[in-house]
Amino acid sequence: MLRTLLAATAFAALASAAPAQDFDFSKMSDAQKSSFGEAVRDYLMKNPEVLVEAINELEAKQQAQQADNDKALVKANAKDIFEDGYSWVGGNPEGDVTIVEFMDYKCTYCKKAYAEVSDLLKNDGNIRFVVKEFPILGQESELGARFAVAVQQIAGNDAYEKVHDALMTMRGSLTIASLTQLAKDQGLDPDPILKRMNEDAVTDVLRQNYQLAQRMAISGTPAFVIGGQLLRGYAPEAAMAQMVAEERKAE
Repeated sequence: MLRTLLAATAFAALASAAPAQDFDFSKMSDAQKSSFGEAVRDYLMKNPEVLVEAINELEAKQQAQQADNDKALVKANAKDIFEDGYSWVGGNPEGDVTIVEFMDYKCTYCKKAYAEVSDLLKNDGNIRFVVKEFPILGQESELGARFAVAVQQIAGNDAYEKVHDALMTMRGSLTIASLTQLAKDQGLDPDPILKRMNEDAVTDVLRQNYQLAQRMAISGTPAFVIGGQLLRGYAPEAAMAQMVAEERKAE
C-alpha cells in the first residue's frame, strides 16, 4: 500500500505539471515507464514532505468514511440499540443524549472506562445511559453477564445497578462461588438467580446483544454508541463529553 501511495503521490504531482492530454501512463513504452519510475523516486527524495501530506490526507479520508459508515450503522439499528426493551437504563432516563455501552466484566479497559463513564454521568446530569452485556472474553465473562442479567430479571433494575457496579470494581475471579457471595453481600437470594442464569430468558438477551454487535461490526469491548456516533474502544471522560456536546449541537 505504501508503494502504491508513493506512486500515486508522485504521479499526481508530475501529471499536474503537464497538460492532461500529454500524459497517458497506459500508452507509455517500457522505457518511458522506467523513466517515469525514476522521476517518481527522484521527486519523492527531493520532496519527502509530500508523502507525509498524502498519508495524512489518506488517513483523514479513511476516518471520515469510517465515521459515515458507523453513523449509517447506528441509524439502521437504532431501535435495537436505544430501545430494546430489556437493557438496563441508568443516568438520566429522560436525558437528551443517550450513551450505550457494550461491555464485558473481565475487560480491563471496560473497568477503566467505568470510572470515566460514572464521572461523566455525574458531571453532566442529562445523559441517558444504557448497558449492553457483551461477554466475549471467555467463561468468566459469560458467567458474570449471565449473573447480572439474571439479577435484573429476578430482582429488578435497582438490584442490577448495584450488582453491575460491584462486578465492574471486582478484581477476583468470577466463579459460581464468588457470584453466590456477591448476591448475599447485596442482600439477594442466590438460588433463584443461579437457576435463572442458564435459562432461555437470559440466553436470549445475550444472543440478541451478540447479533446486534455483529451487525454493528463491533468485535471488542468497550464499545460505545454516543447519540449517532460509534466509538470503538476506551476514551477518557473529556473525549466522550466532547462527543456528547457534538450530538447536542447537531440536534
